[in-house]
Amino acid sequence: MVKIENVSVVYSTKNARVKALENINLTLEDHKIYTMVGPSGSGKTTLIYTIAGLLKPTEGSVSIKGKKVEGPSRDTAVILQDFGLFPWKTVEQNIALGLIIRKENPDKLRVIVGDILDKLSLKPFAHHYPGQLSGGQKQRVAIGRALALSPSLLLMDEPFSSLDAFNRENMQHELLDIWRQNPMTILLVTHSIEEAVFLGQKIIILSPSPGKIMDIISNEGWGLRQSVRHYKTVNLVRNKMSRYVK
Repeated sequence: MVKIENVSVVYSTKNARVKALENINLTLEDHKIYTMVGPSGSGKTTLIYTIAGLLKPTEGSVSIKGKKVEGPSRDTAVILQDFGLFPWKTVEQNIALGLIIRKENPDKLRVIVGDILDKLSLKPFAHHYPGQLSGGQKQRVAIGRALALSPSLLLMDEPFSSLDAFNRENMQHELLDIWRQNPMTILLVTHSIEEAVFLGQKIIILSPSPGKIMDIISNEGWGLRQSVRHYKTVNLVRNKMSRYVK
């Protein structure tokens, strides 16, 4: 379980202090998928970095499994917008990177990486470099590198934003398939209301800057794109956001 308690984050610039997040209180239950939407500048990425231990909150605290977050954790994986792949490393090497840093046993490493290559249909591209891959393939590599670490918490910052509509929907389905096989807590940031509703068991709505939690919507129709419930929830989220942005 992830607990975010009274978290505020203030950035200092040359001319002013800017409050990115204000008094965030949030609990992420184990093995659930949460999506987060809000206008640009609402602090979505800041919250991801804070939970990941990459950014220290100005006020408040974050704890995972009862332990206060003081820095990056072995149980937490982060996937950023630009995939974060090393262009000089092959698909296989990129997936193995976190395991190498952890000094994983070489035999176990090969088994883990081989399993992920199979699971994500990347085996034919194991020796390709990122520059030889499509956007969807790069995203699968980024997800594979995260899964190699067997995280209990996966944080995703607009992971599908650079993909075309067809590949974006395919990756959304792949993410749900991965989650069903390896249940973990997922928090995914997106600008797409439709994506938030399709993926999120709970949908978190942030206000304009400074970001505050304006609403958390339980979404019984998650994973069902072609359903009346999906469209009703999309309209509900859109209407709530339009009120908060005014």
